[in-house]
Amino acid sequence: MTDIAITGASGRVGREAIEALSDETLTLFSHSETEDLETTTIEIADRDAFVDALGDQDVLIHLAATPDPRAEWDAVSGPNVDGVYNAYEAAAEHGLERVVFASSNHAVNMGNAVSSIRPESTIGSPGVVRPDDPPDPDTYYGVTKVFGEAMGSYYAHRTGMDVVNLRIGWLLSRDELREEVADRDAAGERYARAMWLSPGDCRRLMRAVATRSLSKTPTVAHGISRNSERFLSLTETMLEFDYHPQDDAAAVLDDADDGRDGLSTT
Repeated sequence: MTDIAITGASGRVGREAIEALSDETLTLFSHSETEDLETTTIEIADRDAFVDALGDQDVLIHLAATPDPRAEWDAVSGPNVDGVYNAYEAAAEHGLERVVFASSNHAVNMGNAVSSIRPESTIGSPGVVRPDDPPDPDTYYGVTKVFGEAMGSYYAHRTGMDVVNLRIGWLLSRDELREEVADRDAAGERYARAMWLSPGDCRRLMRAVATRSLSKTPTVAHGISRNSERFLSLTETMLEFDYHPQDDAAAVLDDADDGRDGLSTT
């Protein structure tokens, strides 16, 4: 059994990670207390507190961040830059085996977005983005995720720890996906069809990146479902992590009679 710490545990991805890793020993951290989840509050910008929190852990899944792709620099620079440094420094000090860093599709989306003002949009026929392609952030938020990936690379080479830079797509239930698309223009719908991550696939993904052996460190994984209209390449993630996504945004959006919830775990 592995001791796994999760920051940002009360967020949407955090909750799926908790379910996916329920057979492991989990230590959960969040920015504030929640009524339905037992977590320890932590301010990730407080380096000493972060170091103290990671004692006796094997793996850190670092999800805590300001997640708004439209945020200005002052809103993201503290948690998404200083907080990431603190996470890696704490992991290194305690000799953790692995850090899974919650990066984002926004680290590589500028070339396919309408503009940085509309980061959740896709124009034309987007080119395939592979994990080893150069970064192309679409917002200040995306810039901080590029920084986090670079910090992970530095610590992987400096300490030898396993580092997974996980570029997460858009985690929504099937109903939420339909609702989002109903309110969007063509560019917004194209983005949703490409970037959707179903809850079931999120659980499969989080277990894989936390527990599978790596052939190299650092490594980049694309965290989306098996969307037929995707442009983030999944081949590398599927091969490296034995990740088998099962859901497709097009199947949800194009079948008006499909009332399933998309939470299958088979």
